Amino acid sequence: MRMAVTGVGVALPGADSATALAAALATGRHPGGAVEPAAVLGKKGLRYKDRATQLGLCAAQRVLTDSGLLADGALTVDGTRTAVLVSSNLGNVDTVCRVVRTIADEGTYGVSPMDTPNASSNIIASEIAIRWGLKGPNLMLCNGPASGLDAIRWGAALLRSGRADHVVVVGVEPDNEIARGLVGGPLVDGAAAVVLEHTEAAEARGATVRALIGAHTRGLDVAGTIGELAEVESDPAAWYAPAAATPSLAAGLPVHDLAAVWGELSGALGVVQCAAAVGALDEGADGPMWLVAGTDSDDGVATLVLRPPVPAGVQPAAV
Repeated sequence: MRMAVTGVGVALPGADSATALAAALATGRHPGGAVEPAAVLGKKGLRYKDRATQLGLCAAQRVLTDSGLLADGALTVDGTRTAVLVSSNLGNVDTVCRVVRTIADEGTYGVSPMDTPNASSNIIASEIAIRWGLKGPNLMLCNGPASGLDAIRWGAALLRSGRADHVVVVGVEPDNEIARGLVGGPLVDGAAAVVLEHTEAAEARGATVRALIGAHTRGLDVAGTIGELAEVESDPAAWYAPAAATPSLAAGLPVHDLAAVWGELSGALGVVQCAAAVGALDEGADGPMWLVAGTDSDDGVATLVLRPPVPAGVQPAAV
């Protein structure tokens, strides 16, 4: 049974779609402009929500609409069979730090009741689920630069195990003073999302398969992790990888470093890579695309392969 990407949602500075994301990456710069959540979602329900949650909601609405899971404000599929996975290393860290500081200075009585719900580590994933009635498995990943591709992998695992029929995967990072202090510089202040489904489920509801999910590996260094992937996958047509990983990549192929365009992506990296690769495939790029998140200096490296959709009537090879 094959798994596919059937939708992409983008809420990045200067990019609001997979095509715009791929175009900005091709030129090496984006046109700028902050994401305005109220313009995407409307003002209702945004008050008291932290920046990461607002950005995640923007990407989620766009991917639900793009995939056809949401039409005229209503779900078109069973919400109990729709999972939400979010990857963010910084997420609501500003809210958490503010609450901790208030408790230290004033005690628990000084904490605003509007802040306490937002201090939960899974607030982004839970808010997305609540807003659209997505009652399937709900998971937040916060495990370093490889986190975004890990979220894609866990989403595929939920489909493979039969725990869900549709999986919304979101990668998001906010740019604020506290987050900058932790990473040593500015972050992307944006989000991207993809919807994963079995190809059979996508075809049954008339959805467009944008890319096929290939193999993935997880290891401690770039060269070793890519080597494992090469044992089961055909050669890449392009790389989506951090600049620091380039020495371990096959020479002579395009290498797309999203951080060079948008700055530090942290936990959002793998999901943004996936969205950008789908955007390139939408524009007719050859595949497969090999995605690499993490470097030898990080605590782990994840890889994932995205393949072009298979033309109608052609039987794809098994992974």
